[in-house]
Amino acid sequence: MLIPDEIFAPHASARGLLVAVSGGPDSIALLALAAEWSKGDNRPPVFAATFDHGFRKASRAEAELCAALCARLGVPHRILEWHGEKPETRIQESARDARYAALVEHAKAIGADLLLTAHHADDQMETILFRLMRGSSIGGLAGMRAQTRRGGIVHARPLLAQRKAALVAYAKGRDLPFVIDPTNADPRFARTGLRRLAPQLEEAGLGPEIFARLAMRAERADAALDWAAQELAQRAILSREAGQTQLAGRQMAEAPEELALRLLLEEMSRLDGRPRLEQAEPLLRSLREAARESRSFRANLAGLLIDLRRDGTIVIAPEPARQS
Repeated sequence: MLIPDEIFAPHASARGLLVAVSGGPDSIALLALAAEWSKGDNRPPVFAATFDHGFRKASRAEAELCAALCARLGVPHRILEWHGEKPETRIQESARDARYAALVEHAKAIGADLLLTAHHADDQMETILFRLMRGSSIGGLAGMRAQTRRGGIVHARPLLAQRKAALVAYAKGRDLPFVIDPTNADPRFARTGLRRLAPQLEEAGLGPEIFARLAMRAERADAALDWAAQELAQRAILSREAGQTQLAGRQMAEAPEELALRLLLEEMSRLDGRPRLEQAEPLLRSLREAARESRSFRANLAGLLIDLRRDGTIVIAPEPARQS
């Protein structure tokens, strides 16, 4: 049973809630639950917004359906549009990035400090499966977090413990209009195959509840590893400047590999280098081996130069400009 007071209790102190509503049954249910909850005493105002990606002719009509429902529920609503050229590859990823950027900007404009999306337990299972398929790290296996920060506001997913079937039943039981996005069944997208696989996994005992438990334990382990990596940083960072980091090679060689990897990736990211995990792992192994053998080592990755000097100092800095 979906109980608004239980779902939104963690967010009672927010200044304002912006519900991202697409027109699907999940977000329609979230919208209606938030609207019901907001009628209580001392509740923050609830707003809604729909991002019209413009990929399908029906997208505008779906956005207007959301607007009409919001008017019926008494929730202020805005249709946000995707301006600029649409990509021909990585379509879903690009649309998601543009959607979140527009939602965050709108939340700030209306004074909302909390963005709510309708990701649910079935989405979490799909996300973890997708990351498993891509060989994710332990942090990736934690799936979607209940709360993260985006552009200075909090992005919350209050329905992560709820099944999609319960949300659909809620919307149908209250005669709330919703649409089914046909791209969810588009075989061009990898997630479509995972959705088809999910019922078979659940029948074998690998349902969303199992993946939720995995996500919780992976998040706990990831937090512990982050804490330990910060402890390593206290010992291994010799200097950290605007355009350079110097690390102690001996500390990086002796530390557990996972901690050294996290510190390396953190410092590379700080210097605008964002390598893929499968690129950073072999580089780190070679770097640690060279440090143990007290020899120099040099490599380039993600626009950065990683230089292990003979005195045992690792210097990470942007690659020098090439001479024409």
